[in-house]
Amino acid sequence: MIRWREGVVEQELSRSAGTVEHLVRVGEQQVRALTYLDEVGEPAVGDRVLLNVAALERGLGTGGFALVVALPDALPEDPPPSPGHVVKARYTPTQTMVLGADEQESPHHELLREADDLGGLPVVVADLHSALPAVVAGLREAAGGEPRVAYVMSDGGALPIAFSRTVAGLRDAGWLAGSVTVGQAYGGDLEAVTVHSGLLAARAVLGADVVVLTQGPGNLGTGTRWGFSGVAAGEALNATHVLGGRGVAALRVSQADPRERHQGVSHHSTTAYARVARVPADLPVPGLAGPLGATVSDQADAMVALSDDRLRRVDVPVEGLRRALEASPVPLRTMGRDLDADEAAFLAAAAAGRHAASLL
Repeated sequence: MIRWREGVVEQELSRSAGTVEHLVRVGEQQVRALTYLDEVGEPAVGDRVLLNVAALERGLGTGGFALVVALPDALPEDPPPSPGHVVKARYTPTQTMVLGADEQESPHHELLREADDLGGLPVVVADLHSALPAVVAGLREAAGGEPRVAYVMSDGGALPIAFSRTVAGLRDAGWLAGSVTVGQAYGGDLEAVTVHSGLLAARAVLGADVVVLTQGPGNLGTGTRWGFSGVAAGEALNATHVLGGRGVAALRVSQADPRERHQGVSHHSTTAYARVARVPADLPVPGLAGPLGATVSDQADAMVALSDDRLRRVDVPVEGLRRALEASPVPLRTMGRDLDADEAAFLAAAAAGRHAASLL
C-alpha cells in the first residue's frame, strides 16, 4: 500500500529528461524526492508536495526515492488536447493517457494496421535494464558504423521511461535512434500496446536496424524459480520469432554476485530462455577467461540441452570489448556494481551486441 507523507521542497538536486530530483523536508527529516514533470508539474522551492515513500522506507535500491504524487497548491494546467486514448498504469491514481503508435488516431496506424513481419530484424533481449548500454557498446564496436538502434522497454520494472537516466544519456549521445514503451510502460518516443506491436513500430516507424529489449530499471525478484519480472524475457523471444525477427538472448552473468543462483549464468537466464522461450534463438556465450569462463560455458551447454536445442550456442570472443564498454556515454552499473566490480556482467551483454552486429 502507499505510504503517504507531506513535505516542503527545499532544494533542487538534479535534473534529467522528464524528471527533477529535489531535497524535501518531511518533519525533521530530509528526503530525496523524484518528480515526473509531465505527470504532476514542476515543484518550486517552498512548494508543498504530497509524497509516496513506500519504496524509500523499505530501502529498495532502484526505487529508493520518495515520489512526488501531487502539488496540491500548484496543480499543473491541463495538457493540450490529444487524440490518444491508450491508458497506461491503468486504474491507478496516476494513470496517464497517451497516443499509441498503433491506435486509430495515430499517423502510423495505417503503416502498422497490417504489419506482421520484422523481416529478420535482430532483437537482443536481456533480463536487466543495466544490460542496455553494454549491448549497444558491443554492437557499435562490431558494426563498424552507427546502426540505428531502437530500445523497446517492457513493463516489468519502472513504468515511466523518464526514470532511466541511461536511456536519456544514450539518446543524447546518439547511441539510440528512439524508444518504444510497451504494455503499461510509457513515455517513449512511441507508445505501443504490446511487445509485438512495439517491435513492429521500432522496425516500421523508427527504421531500426536492431532492437534491444529489456524491462525498465528495477528488476523484481523473490528468490524463487518463477517469481521474477525477467521471466518476460522468454516471452519477448517468443514474440520476436512469431513476427519473423532474429532473437538474440543476452546472458545474465556475474562474477561478483554473492547469491549462488546468480553466479556465472543466472538462473533467471536459464528459466527465461531455456524454459519460457519455446522458439529458436541465438545464445551468445562470451569467451571469458579462467574458471569463470569454463563455468559459464558448461552452464550454457546445460541451457541448450534444457531447451531441447532450440537455443543455438554462438561463441563470442570478448577481446576489445572492455575498451568499448569504457567508451559508454553513461555509467555502467548493475545490481550496485560497476564495470570493475563485475566486469563479466557487462562483457556478456556486450558479447550479445557484438553477435547482433554480425546479423546486420
